[in-house]
Amino acid sequence: MNLVIVESPTKAKTIAQFLGKGFIVESSYGHVRDLPKSRLGVDVENNFEPKYIVPLKAKKIVSALKKEAKKSDKIILATDEDREGEAIAWHLVQALGLNPESRIQNPESKVERIVFHEITKSAIEKALQNPRSIDEDRVSAQQARRILDRIVGYKLSPFLWKKVTGGLSAGRVQSVALRLIAERENEIRNFKKEEYWTITASLLKEKETADSIEADLVKIGNRTLEKFALKSKEKAQEIEERLKKCSYSVASIQKKEAKKAAPPPFITSTLQQEAVKRLRFSSKKTMFLAQHLYEKGLITYMRTDSTNLSEESTAAAKKWLESNLGAKYALSAPRALKSKSKLAQEAHEAIRPAYAEETPEKINLTDDGEKKLYELIWRRFIASQMPDALIATTSILISASTADAPKTVYTLRAAGQQIVFDGYLKIWLQKFTEKNLPELSEGEKLALKLVKSDQHFTEPPPRYSEASLIKTLEEYGIGRPSTYAPIISVIQTRNYVKKEAGRFQPTEIGELVNKVLTENFPEVVDIGFTAQMEDEFDEIAAGKVSWQSVIDEFYQPFAKNLAAKYEEVSKSDLIQEKTDEKCDLCGKPMIVKMGRFGKFLACSGFPECKNTKKMANSVAKEPPKKIGLKCPKCAEGDVVERRVSRGRARGKIFWGCSRYPSCDYASWENPLNKNSAS
Repeated sequence: MNLVIVESPTKAKTIAQFLGKGFIVESSYGHVRDLPKSRLGVDVENNFEPKYIVPLKAKKIVSALKKEAKKSDKIILATDEDREGEAIAWHLVQALGLNPESRIQNPESKVERIVFHEITKSAIEKALQNPRSIDEDRVSAQQARRILDRIVGYKLSPFLWKKVTGGLSAGRVQSVALRLIAERENEIRNFKKEEYWTITASLLKEKETADSIEADLVKIGNRTLEKFALKSKEKAQEIEERLKKCSYSVASIQKKEAKKAAPPPFITSTLQQEAVKRLRFSSKKTMFLAQHLYEKGLITYMRTDSTNLSEESTAAAKKWLESNLGAKYALSAPRALKSKSKLAQEAHEAIRPAYAEETPEKINLTDDGEKKLYELIWRRFIASQMPDALIATTSILISASTADAPKTVYTLRAAGQQIVFDGYLKIWLQKFTEKNLPELSEGEKLALKLVKSDQHFTEPPPRYSEASLIKTLEEYGIGRPSTYAPIISVIQTRNYVKKEAGRFQPTEIGELVNKVLTENFPEVVDIGFTAQMEDEFDEIAAGKVSWQSVIDEFYQPFAKNLAAKYEEVSKSDLIQEKTDEKCDLCGKPMIVKMGRFGKFLACSGFPECKNTKKMANSVAKEPPKKIGLKCPKCAEGDVVERRVSRGRARGKIFWGCSRYPSCDYASWENPLNKNSAS
């Protein structure tokens, strides 16, 4: 009997359908070993040796897997193919006491490692025929990330507790995301809007009463008008009055046909961005749903930065297109795609449906979120294998002048566009507005119907949405496919940022934490340095450097600076502000302090007097937030995210049923994270 071990029960169930009677498929439910929660768990004095333990919740699973492993002729580790999956396989070997060498290295070994990018019968069979060793370099890269994040979190968090307030925590990559959001907020605060004006004329063909031609003023004499050139109402109205007296004629007509490129198939970051824009799904929800689709064998692996597609998949897409839309909607040869990432090594293929012919209408999914996400992935993949759209563009320049000043020529521009061939737009439903212009000829006279000037103001840069934050993190090289969703989730859970109208704003405590970190630990929140660390992890995965040397290079100056900052930084300088208000109990002055959830008033006579008061402008209680799941206990209510309102756990996030108190379901763990591989 052969034992196959995967991370999740859904994945196990799907794989079991493709294997014969000689296989048992079991789930490890994610990692079976980890660093302890109660202490650092890394020996910084002994080459950063990690002290892994089997968590309490995993002990029963490990015990059951050990029993199955003893009875089995072969143990096949079929965890995901990225670094996290590789590490889970390695930890299974250690926890189950297996021979760490694979059968490829040692014929006597019972252990094999297989990987696949999609859960289909052909992919599983091919993987079983091509087992390999556990990739120690990939394991080292994942271990380096885990240990570095643990050091930063467990060393910096106590500093924040002592110098700011208890209950805070710091994270390596999350702190950079917080910095981006906080700096954008400062840009918005410091932004000074400027007034500018634009002028538009509505024109008609002289011999017709057809729809008007809208043309914008773009040039005065030989001077091209920049976007913000007209800065006053007086100047705009002066030009407007002159234009009312002008005669108009067509100066030139330029017609072109332009291609609108088909989008590439999804990678992790673009899937998350598009799901935010089109479906209003958070990145966490998107990855949760994608994980389920993958484990059910419906899509390929969802943590990837590669846009590669297999020959089989592009051939299947071509066949479907020819059969359902006609030959003109299919490419003669697959489109060559280049990954944006310079390494693109987390997986071998883009996110796509496992079977091109399985249209969204054919898939039997009861979860509405899964249905919507599958359709998005399917459409994007099919669209990537369709011809570009062909767009006809027309640009008309119109001259305006008066008889008394013929040398002062005003130039206006009208633009139109129409779809000649929809191409990929037939499948990828993308907003496109056609604008028709009447047939005109050069020199033709036009009649003025209306001229108007409009006031505008420059806008500050927008706050980050989930989509734009992920895009920015990716552009800077911060994080990798598996980290975008956790980064965004953590900074919200810690109450460092809040989301309003779909945009992130830093909270008071978030801004203070960012200020403390940027001023005292600039290397931790430095964008370039954080991106460089990702490159170092890639070097470890490629076997070019040792993980211990990378950690040591960071740790030595970090530890030295941390020790110095404990002496230099005063808590009172960071968080205390004097006020004119007197304490109601003892009469001493009240001071403003910073707590985990913002500012509050406290008596300066502490600890003798422990009187505290809410600030007048304290934030109102947040309403519960739905996360897109039905209650697992009553199946009627929705699971909602709340914060504890009182007691020692005040402000901590938990998840409960919207029907409370009728249903008392509650959990400290986000149910979106349960049963999904890390």
